[in-house]
Amino acid sequence: MSTPAAPVPAPPSEREGVRPVGVALFVTGIALVALNLRTPLAVVPPLTSALEDDLGLSGPAVGLLTTLPVLCMGLFAPPAQRLAHAHGREATVALALLSLLAGTLLRVAGDLLALLYAGTLLVGVGIALIGTLLPGIVKDYAPRRAGLLTAVYLSAMMVGATAASALAVPLADAAGSWREALLLPVVLVVAGLVGWAPVLRGARRRLGGDRADAPRRRLPWSSPTARLLAAYLAAQSLLFYTELAWIAPTFVEEGSTDEAAGVHLAAFMASQLVASVGVPLLADRLRDRRPLLLGVVGLSVVGLAGLVLAPVGGGWAWMVLLGLGGGGGFALGLVHLADWADTPATSARLSGLGFLVSYCVGATGPTLFGALRDATGGVTAPWVALLALTAASVPLLLRMTPDRLVRATD
Repeated sequence: MSTPAAPVPAPPSEREGVRPVGVALFVTGIALVALNLRTPLAVVPPLTSALEDDLGLSGPAVGLLTTLPVLCMGLFAPPAQRLAHAHGREATVALALLSLLAGTLLRVAGDLLALLYAGTLLVGVGIALIGTLLPGIVKDYAPRRAGLLTAVYLSAMMVGATAASALAVPLADAAGSWREALLLPVVLVVAGLVGWAPVLRGARRRLGGDRADAPRRRLPWSSPTARLLAAYLAAQSLLFYTELAWIAPTFVEEGSTDEAAGVHLAAFMASQLVASVGVPLLADRLRDRRPLLLGVVGLSVVGLAGLVLAPVGGGWAWMVLLGLGGGGGFALGLVHLADWADTPATSARLSGLGFLVSYCVGATGPTLFGALRDATGGVTAPWVALLALTAASVPLLLRMTPDRLVRATD
């Protein structure tokens, strides 16, 4: 790039008391942006039957609608840091929201399947940029309250996903087409742009800079702690995105209506919301978080076992257990992205590595599930496979001791 790179703002301790934006405006901005991190994905699964009927999609093709954005979320995690260095983290978040807006509109721009997938790619790019940068922004603005701020944006993220899951089918029925339902995220993207504007203006008033965020710094592949956290996040991503894509279709295959299946998915998301609020706040009070980690993964294992053995009879219970387990597990991963880094710059690099690995692994889940469903003629075998993989992640948790740290030199 021919233009000189803009300096990345220094941590709060180096700003001599300069406050770029008030606390209330910052928290509001974070929450409104985070509303968009899962909504464009969560609105799709309840519409699976309509998409299969209208477009003639196979199981793997339906899974690809979740796989593509998640893959983008992994591949675009490292470039997010270069964009942030060139334009500033806050400005890059604004650009990401515009990518989300463009992708959401493109998904319904015509009857071509290519437009649906192209829009889905843009959605994934936007989510990747935002998701990668938010932990570093939280570490920068509120280094001592990482758990609280993580709870705020995870809660907002799950509120958006829950609303999208519950409203997708009623909106499609009222409008007469799944395309109108896919436009639901537009409202939240516009709200995110409005809420982020004060944070963006405040960032432009900041003085000084910290060159530790320079894009030439490599991802911390050499750090055993960074690799461990990336592996943990990969297991969580594989679990979550497979569940997100296939919970609603599973209930449809078991005899539920599309709307009822969407409400089950909303219950899963709502339970994630509860865990996203409670678990990070509890994590702030614990030095050794391994009991929490084992607890949330245990909830996921029980929920998956129930979904295999009695998917309809205990459906609501399994959704609550899976939501609490998955929401708590992902929340703890985000807390560690902030706490296991010595500076905001290191947190950003750790996030880049963690999201690159975890989202690329997680992206395989929905499509592989769909392929295994088509190959076996049902959803039981794929859920059993996911149960086995989740149980196999337990040894990772035991290694997540409280004395780990990733440093700027890693």
